[in-house]
Amino acid sequence: MNPKSTAVLILPESYPLLLADIKNRIRESQLKAALAVNQELIRLYWWIGKEIVARQNQERWGSQVLERLCKDLQSDFPGLGGFSRTNLFRMRSFYMSYAIVPQPVGQLESPPDFCLLIPWGHNIALVEQLKNLVEREWYARKTIENGWSRNVLEMWIDSKLYQRQGKAPNNFQKSLPPMQSDLAEQILKDPYSFDFLTIVDDAREKEIEEGLVNHLQKFLLELGNGFAFVGRQVPIRVGDETFYLDLLFYHIKLRCYFLIEIKAGKFKPIDAGQVDFYLAALDDKFRNPGDNPSIGLILCKSKARVIVEYALRNKNCPIRVANFEAELIDSLPKDFKASLPSIEEIEAEATLYTQKAKLLEE
Repeated sequence: MNPKSTAVLILPESYPLLLADIKNRIRESQLKAALAVNQELIRLYWWIGKEIVARQNQERWGSQVLERLCKDLQSDFPGLGGFSRTNLFRMRSFYMSYAIVPQPVGQLESPPDFCLLIPWGHNIALVEQLKNLVEREWYARKTIENGWSRNVLEMWIDSKLYQRQGKAPNNFQKSLPPMQSDLAEQILKDPYSFDFLTIVDDAREKEIEEGLVNHLQKFLLELGNGFAFVGRQVPIRVGDETFYLDLLFYHIKLRCYFLIEIKAGKFKPIDAGQVDFYLAALDDKFRNPGDNPSIGLILCKSKARVIVEYALRNKNCPIRVANFEAELIDSLPKDFKASLPSIEEIEAEATLYTQKAKLLEE
């Protein structure tokens, strides 16, 4: 036997670092290559759309000519997608949606920069579902920032995220440093859409809270990026009493604790006093060096804006008040309500699951 074949290879100490660097470079190159291909594709589609519009205006091309163009392209480039009749008309719409813009620059010679940084399917969703250029750009840049898939982008368009962003009354300008105040304004919205939550019309705070925690993944998606769930009914000791915070999060970008208090009815001034007290205690008991001031969000079924503004005017802690929307039903059918598991049954099921998990680990 060759002794070399059984020898153990001793790698240099620098090998793992070099391997990691090479892997990172490969991934970066792949990403740059994919981005470059996407940009060239968007530019090509823009140019085709531009040429189609020019021929239609100058030579009165009709739909039959476009259908022939589609067939010829598919014949000359078999296996290459993107040249269907529908897509050719989309290229035309894409060009027309941005070619003439209400700016001093007038006619654009190439698509806006934000179009080049998102895939073609995202661009089509923006063009077909939004008429306003400002809204299109806002959604495009949010897509770039957050890496939204087309399905997620369309979900946010359907839920009117642009209109809901930064609309709720608050005291951020007075209670937060400028940079944190601006970021908090961008992150929060009004109303919050909990379409995954079905509640009876007279539901109590505890029932709404339970529903949100049971659908935590969907709840976090509606809240937006950056929220890390800390806990529900988090105890906080002040003097000889213990108080319980409905829902506590930590926001990674804002670098602060984020308290959500749920009110099943209409906002009342006393709610702002309660949350102001909780936030002061939260900053004293939980806040670490380097953390920013904690922020409170009161989610209520309804509110009167002027009452909210008066209630927050002299509060020292940053608080925002927003509505929530959920699917309301008058009551649960008796048969359905009887079929729901009790708290004891849910706890027993959770205990059994934990025991099974431990056995599997052993």
